Formats: sequence, structure tokens, C-alpha cells
Amino acid sequence: MREKILYSLGIVAALFLARNIWKMLVGLPDEAFQGAIFRVIFFHVPAAFTCFACYLTALIASISYLKSKNLKWDSLSVSATEVGLAFGAANLVSGMIWARIIWGIWWTWDWRLTSSLICWLLYAGYLVLRRAVEEPTERARLSAVMSILSFSVVPFVFFSIKWFRTQHPQPVLYGEGKMDSAYRSMLYINWIPLLMIAVIFVAVRMLQEKRQREIDALRRTVHAF
Repeated sequence: MREKILYSLGIVAALFLARNIWKMLVGLPDEAFQGAIFRVIFFHVPAAFTCFACYLTALIASISYLKSKNLKWDSLSVSATEVGLAFGAANLVSGMIWARIIWGIWWTWDWRLTSSLICWLLYAGYLVLRRAVEEPTERARLSAVMSILSFSVVPFVFFSIKWFRTQHPQPVLYGEGKMDSAYRSMLYINWIPLLMIAVIFVAVRMLQEKRQREIDALRRTVHAF
């Protein structure tokens, strides 16, 4: 039943995404100053939002694990973190492609860019930590603490371009940035299929984590004999 739901959700997300891409390419004009490359924003910003949503999910799951000691919360935390890292990488790469056209460079040590990279590296460190600890409960406990500490950087990433005058444009969804209503609508609409894809990936990873725990338990039982 769960697999059918995930397949159905995947088909809906794919069709929704295809519709949005067609609308972006055919239904929306080029931006007056940036031209066609401006369309990167319809993936760049939703990828960031999805990334932050995954990190928030991992934070809640980590706190829940520390309270309940239920390993299902650890499974949710690691699954959401892995998916968040994927969308975080998509955000960084799309931003670099955009910057190469507009700024003439692939990377600049701007506050938003630098803090985003540091945040990504912290969550990548979370996965490295998990690899280094074999005992499940100890791994879950240390990972939960690492996840909570890593999330402390997320608000700084989000508000960095409000707190510091940087090369990165001001936010178009809050603050001083401006955006045409048609562009704004598309940006929000395209977040929906990306969020649906993230939910699918998290669900699949949680299922894999559950099966891996079962295999590990069987392996420990065999070794005990």
C-alpha cells in the first residue's frame, strides 16, 4: 500500500514538474535585465526552501529521539538530512551557474554563499559521524546532538543577506527584493513538486533504514552464537 502511494505521488510530482517547466519556458517572458538565465530562480529558491524544510524535520526528529529513545525518529532524522543535503547541493550548484552568468564568476565569498556552504558541510559531517559509530543507540544519540547543533546555522543562512549588505541580491519573497507577481507565483508553485519529491525520497530512505536495522539485528544475533 505504501509503495503504491509513493508511486502515485511520484507520478503526480513528475507531471506537475513537467507542467511547470513548460510554463517557465513558454508562458513566462525573459527577465528584463537578466534574460533567460533568470529562470534558474524557479529551482534555486525552492531547492533552498526544501533543504531547510528537511533540516527542520531532522531537528524535530532528533529532539524527539532524545526524548523517546525510539529509533524510528533517528531513521527520520538521517533520511531527512540526506535529502536536505541533496537539495542543498542543488541550491549551491544552481546558484553558481546563475552567478557565472550574472557576476562573471563561479563563486564569491559572500555571506549568504559562505554560510550556505558551511551549513552544508556541517550536515555532511553529521553523515560522517554516523559512519564512525557502530552501536545503534550511541550513534543515534550523538547524531541527534550533531543535528541540533548544525541547525543553529540555518537561521544565520536565512537572514544573512538581511543582516549584511552583500553581493547576493536582497530576498524577493521577504524584505526589500521585488518580483513580478507571475514570477512569484511560479516560484511558489514549483516548490510543490520539489517538496513532493523530497517527501518520496525521505519515505524511501526511512524504509531502507528500517530494513538495515533488521539486517544488523540479525547479524548481531548470529554473531552471539
